[in-house]
Amino acid sequence: MLQTRDYIVFLIYFLIVACYGWWVYQRKKAVQTSTKDYFLAEGSLTWWAIGASLIASNISAEQFIGMSGSGFKMGLAIATYEWMAAATLMIVAIFFIPVYLKNKIYTMPQFLNQRYNSTVAMIMAVFWLLLYVVVNLTSILYLGALAVSSISGLNFTVCMIGMAVFAIIITLGGMKVIGYTDVIQVFFLILGGLVTTYIALSLVSDHFGGKGVLSGLSLLTSHADEHFHMIFKKDNPNYMDLPGLTVLVGGMWIVNLNYWGCNQYITQRALGANLKTARGGILFAAFLKMLMPVIVVLPGIAAYLLYKQGMFQTEMMQNGELNPDRAYPVLLNFLPAGLKGLAFAALTAAVADEKKLVWIGRVTVVVAMVIAICISPFLGIDKKGGFQFIQEYTGFFSPGIFAMFILGFFWKKTTSNAALFATIGGLAFAFFFKFLPLFANLSFLAPYGFAKANDAGVYEIPFLDRMGFVFLICIVVMYLISMWENRKGVKPNGLEVDTKMFRVTPGFAVGALIICGLLIALYTVFW
Repeated sequence: MLQTRDYIVFLIYFLIVACYGWWVYQRKKAVQTSTKDYFLAEGSLTWWAIGASLIASNISAEQFIGMSGSGFKMGLAIATYEWMAAATLMIVAIFFIPVYLKNKIYTMPQFLNQRYNSTVAMIMAVFWLLLYVVVNLTSILYLGALAVSSISGLNFTVCMIGMAVFAIIITLGGMKVIGYTDVIQVFFLILGGLVTTYIALSLVSDHFGGKGVLSGLSLLTSHADEHFHMIFKKDNPNYMDLPGLTVLVGGMWIVNLNYWGCNQYITQRALGANLKTARGGILFAAFLKMLMPVIVVLPGIAAYLLYKQGMFQTEMMQNGELNPDRAYPVLLNFLPAGLKGLAFAALTAAVADEKKLVWIGRVTVVVAMVIAICISPFLGIDKKGGFQFIQEYTGFFSPGIFAMFILGFFWKKTTSNAALFATIGGLAFAFFFKFLPLFANLSFLAPYGFAKANDAGVYEIPFLDRMGFVFLICIVVMYLISMWENRKGVKPNGLEVDTKMFRVTPGFAVGALIICGLLIALYTVFW
């Protein structure tokens, strides 16, 4: 339960962020705000503000609660989402951002309308809105409210409404408000997360008679060795979630490239600056992503080990079953008064920050929050955990969207009808592969690692592999449609692209090489 000092810390945080956001909003009301100003902060964001805003936009209850829960369930392997994101950010900085800036694109609907047509843009707008509200926003509000309620003792619905209202307040001023309030938020997020990790490792150390945090980390790696492998073998019970080498050469790239390169509320942070500044901000964000598993995965592994040792036997249970998503809230309750309020503020920021999933404007933000509040209590996150739930169901849309973007960027012959196929056909094929095991025996794929029997003995395709199959189908069919229409005289609206756009500064190159070296070292050590 939160004490008086915790509420004071949280109140101070709320006042700092909300009052600053309101002050900027009032200033901007005096001047007519253009669409570009609202979305791009008038090009005024610095590299450190861009990097902090990217991370604050990305971090949510999905990471703090969901990824810690996945750390409890499957271990360090779930960190591949974070570490592969660092590599992905390098690709986005080098190849994607220059295309956006060169062609003066600052919203995704604008890109779709400019590159294809209004029909594609409208269909994608509906898809994105439904996806974000029904899957992302509702899941994150559910997870966040579950955690905040367990920490504070407040009613679940009250927690959810309070976080939604807070989110709306700090978005009123558009991207300039969000960009700089994010700098405040990311400080609390990282500091609160590090404090929680410190407490978790200290608990491990104390339980086994160690001395200090480093001892706790060493004890964690030795006593929970099965939770420190990045690449799962076919016999691993979590193989369906992270199917072996697919995390390095398959669907994981589609997940990350689509998220970081084709996503309105992510890319618009970098589009609020010139190319050098944008790349600097993305590089900073990539370094921060390397740190994230320390904050969100290690606490989950620590909770797993302590649970194995007999702790948290009651706290980890929900409706009579073990719920890994309770791992992070359980650890937060060990924080001392005051620090618990700090972590509570960080968690609230992580939940509230999901309001930026919706990009249409202020009215949509409010409407989306109301819808999410109504749906969230009935969400019923399935047994695979909150983080995996979001990844899998977002994956129904990602392959087609990414195929449409990547060909739209770099192949001028791509036509609007080809993009339309990727939009609708990609979703249709995703559902086809999802439900194919109900009608066909896929055991012949098992030797190749593309299928595994579930508890009922039915062979299913891992969702990351399904994404890879759908992406390849979309690329091939888009190519065929485009070539057929090109022969009929259709002239697509290609973007302006030249190789000079992709040159990087020596400083960026050095930073990117450091990140690549760290990634190679991490995957080598924890293979």
